[in-house]
This record gives sequence, C-alpha cells and structure tokens, in this order.
Amino acid sequence: MDKFWLKSYPQGVPAEIDFSQYQSLVQVLEESFHKYSARNAYACMDKFLTYGELDTLSKKVGAWLQSKGLQKGARVAIMMPNVLQYPVVMAAVLRAGYTVVNVNPLYTPRELEHQLKDSGAEAIFILENFAVTLEHVLSNTPIKHIVVATMGDMLGGVKGAIVNFVVRNVKKMVPAFSLPGAVRFKQMLAESSRLNFQPVNLGHDDIAFLQYTGGTTGVSKGATLSHRNVIANILQNDAWLMSGMENQASSEQKVIVCALPLYHIFALTVCSLLGTRIGAMNLLIPNPRDIPGFIKELAKYKVNIFPAVNTLYNGLLNNPDFAKLDFSGYEICSGGGMAVQKAVADKWLKTTGCAIAEGYGLSETSPVATANPAKTKEFSGTIGLPIPSTEIAILDDDGNHVPLGSPGEIAIRGPQVMVGYWNRPDETAKVMTADGFFKSGDVGIMDFRGYTTIVDRKKDMILVSGFNVYPNEIEGVVALHPGVLECACVGVPDANSGEAVKLFVVRKDPTLTVEQLMDYCKEQFTAYKKPKFIEFRLELPKTNVGKILRRELRDEKKAA
Repeated sequence: MDKFWLKSYPQGVPAEIDFSQYQSLVQVLEESFHKYSARNAYACMDKFLTYGELDTLSKKVGAWLQSKGLQKGARVAIMMPNVLQYPVVMAAVLRAGYTVVNVNPLYTPRELEHQLKDSGAEAIFILENFAVTLEHVLSNTPIKHIVVATMGDMLGGVKGAIVNFVVRNVKKMVPAFSLPGAVRFKQMLAESSRLNFQPVNLGHDDIAFLQYTGGTTGVSKGATLSHRNVIANILQNDAWLMSGMENQASSEQKVIVCALPLYHIFALTVCSLLGTRIGAMNLLIPNPRDIPGFIKELAKYKVNIFPAVNTLYNGLLNNPDFAKLDFSGYEICSGGGMAVQKAVADKWLKTTGCAIAEGYGLSETSPVATANPAKTKEFSGTIGLPIPSTEIAILDDDGNHVPLGSPGEIAIRGPQVMVGYWNRPDETAKVMTADGFFKSGDVGIMDFRGYTTIVDRKKDMILVSGFNVYPNEIEGVVALHPGVLECACVGVPDANSGEAVKLFVVRKDPTLTVEQLMDYCKEQFTAYKKPKFIEFRLELPKTNVGKILRRELRDEKKAA
C-alpha cells in the first residue's frame, strides 16, 4: 500500500516504530520505575506518588494476587475513578501476569454483571462508593476475590481519615453494602508485606487488557489488547507527540492532565502509559464534572500536556475562572473520543494559545490510529494523518478502496489493532478484513495529503428523502451559534421523507427561541439538512468520558 501521507509527516517523526525492543508492557513500566524512581508519577488531591513508590506498591499488590492462586492470564477487574490506587493496581495486575479488565464505576448492576461474566474476571478491586453495585450481582459472577478501596486510602493518615469521613458522612457518597469475604485495600497491603512477588515471563501475544467498548453501537464487547498492541501504541504516540515538545529541555518533567477516566482507553494510553514511558507526572482528577474544583487543581501546576474530549474543553471554557490560569506551559492539547467542534477549538486557542490537535482511534486500536501534528498552530477540522506503522484505507460497502476525496468506511491496519473481540469470533469476523484491516464503522474522506475528515458514524447517518445527512456537520454548525452551549441531532421517522432531522439543544442564552434557531439553520443548511424539530434540554445524555450519546436520544423517540 502506498503510504503517500508520509510526505506530510512533521520533521523528526519516523515512518515506523520498533516495538520489538520490549518483550512485554511490563518491561516498559519497569524501565521507567527504575529510570525515574525519584520523580512523582501521579498527583491526586495534593498527594504525590513517586515512580519508586509505584514500583514497590505494585509489587506488593501483585504478590497478594499471586498468593490467591490465580493462573497466568487470569482476568482482574478494576472498578475505580482516577484515584492513586488505580495505577498501583493496574501495574500490579500486569506485573503478576494477569489481564486488566477496566470497568466503568458508574455502571448499573446489569452492565457490571455482563462485563464480569463476559470477561470471566476472578478478582476485582473496587472503590467503596460503588460496592453496592457489585453486591447486587456478585452471586451471578465468577468473582472470587474482592478488594475494597476508599478515597482516602493513599492520602496519608490524617488527611485520608478526613477525606473518608467527608465522602461517607457529609457527602453521603457511599451507600451501605455487604460483601462478605471482601478485603480492605490497606489490609491487603499489610498482608502482602509477608509475601514474595514472583516475576512472570510475558510476551507480545499475552493479553494485557480487555477494553470493553462503550456500547454506543450495541452490546458491550471486550476488545482484546495484547502486550504488543499496547507497547506499539505507546511508542507510536511517543514518536508522534514528542516531536511537538522540542521547545523545552528534555530533562524537565512534563505534567499531563489526566481528567479523562483511566478505565477509558484514551486516558489509559495517552495519559497513564505514555506518561510513564516519558517519565511525566499525571495529575489525576477524580471528578472532572466539578469544573470549579478542576480549575483549582489546574492552578497548582504548570501543565504541559492536556488530552481531553470536546465537552470537557467546552465546560472549562464556559467557566470565567479558567481564563485566569497560567497557560505558558501548554505544549500539546490533544482532542479525541468525539469530534472536536470548531467553535470550541477556536475559543480554546484564543484562551490558552495552544491549538487542539485532534486525533482519532477506538478501543479496538489501543486507541490512537491518526493524529494531527502535535505542534499544530491551528485547528484543522480533520483527524490528521496515520501515525507511524499505521495504514488507513477508505473502503466502500464491498470492501474496495474508494478514490481519494470520496467517502467510505475508515479501516485501520497496524500493530495497535486488537487481537479480536473477547470470545466473539463472529463479531471479530464482521470487523476484520482478510488482509488485516479493522473496519471502524466511521465514514471518512481522505485528501491528497493523507489527512482524513470524519463524516460520521455509519449508524448515525440520517437518510432524508434519499439524501445522506451527517449529524457531525449539523452539530458543528449549530454549536457556532452564540446562544448554544451543546447540541446533538438524530434522525426521527417521518411519513414524507422517511427520516427527518431532530436537534436537541442545551442553551447558553436562556432567551434563545426555537424560531431564532430555525432561522439560523435555514441560513446555514440546504433544505433537506435543516432540522425539522428542535427541542431544548437542560442536559444531554453522555458517557462518563463526556461523549454525547445520540443513541439514547434516538431510543427515546422510538419509545415515545
């Protein structure tokens, strides 16, 4: 395949990466634990965890897991927000030879039961705030070992006790639960001090993570990510992003904002694992929805790297205190997870002086597949170029390559592409081509430089009188209206046109009327694209990462 996009690569970015330099992801972690042992690896609620401490604690937790008789490759679930225990447990599970199953703490009992059963997880580390969810379904799952953590476990004696008291008794964030046989995190650490950790021989084909897809396109499936997949994506991101870090001495430690949840593949790879690779410090934000609290944390550090989704950037920009921060350290702001809207990107650049470099990927690609140059000075509106060792093909419905400039399904081939869906050979066969491309389900157009523009998800496309309407286009333009804070559009059944466009809007200006917005849309869109219905909402349904769930809005219409 002609990799013509290499001509557009930023200076210093290699065409290929060599992932054979590491035998396993554990080697990547341990190299940094030793190389940067005195540096802070994570900060959370004013408490710091060094790389050396991460090394020691993860060995302890790993030894405890091994003492339970779990066999190599056993699945261990982690159900926690961004607290200091998460990186400790993740490293422990990997070092002990097991597979991490990342679990969204906000799952309902039904969703949790599905994931634990589907993955076959035998152990789980869970924050007490969410333990009642596990209690509801425990008897229906293969879980044998439970470790319950608290918000204050790793914050130090007095501070930890105060935080736990406030979380439990003032904010009432811990519903009563009963999990007989569960071990407290601190108790587990105490028990581990008498145990010896046994290093495990791991290779590229061993499974590092089961990363469950968000379920935005149906039943949640586990993307099986091998050590090879994840090593490759760490090195790909390192090669791509570090080309944008030349303006500071390499010896100066970088600070990464980790506001996206670590159980999500974007934060897992781009914040945590890449951060470990380069010896950065990750600033963990347990609750990014608390924008005022988030801004107070940002004010304490000189931030360098800021990965986020569009809704998070937008939320910060709409708080007047954000603009008062010092942005002089900002070098890379990367957007992913959903389309970055031009209105948000333009305002972010104006406020911070750092352009959002949008990238693209999926759980199935570990996740990054394409990205805009890290040193970009403007928002491109594209998802960028294929990153090193990656090929992008644009395919028609029959799997044939379409001409440049024509829309088709984005397909990805590279060492970061998953092994397949966990125990779902039928589902894997639906998304993999015979020559190894993963079919993303997203419709895109590639230009002559190799830059790809997302048109939309196949299933989100609206068919109006035979014309294709892509929600991303509608939402991007409507978001430019000064009275609009957020918006989403879906197709609803229509007797005349088959489907019609319905727009859901959260207003920034409470005086904005349906008529005014309709007039604006009439100016912006040809007739078949213009929304037929507009509904104002106080909020839009979102995943915990902040991605707007069009599916839920569609399903509401069906139920109605």
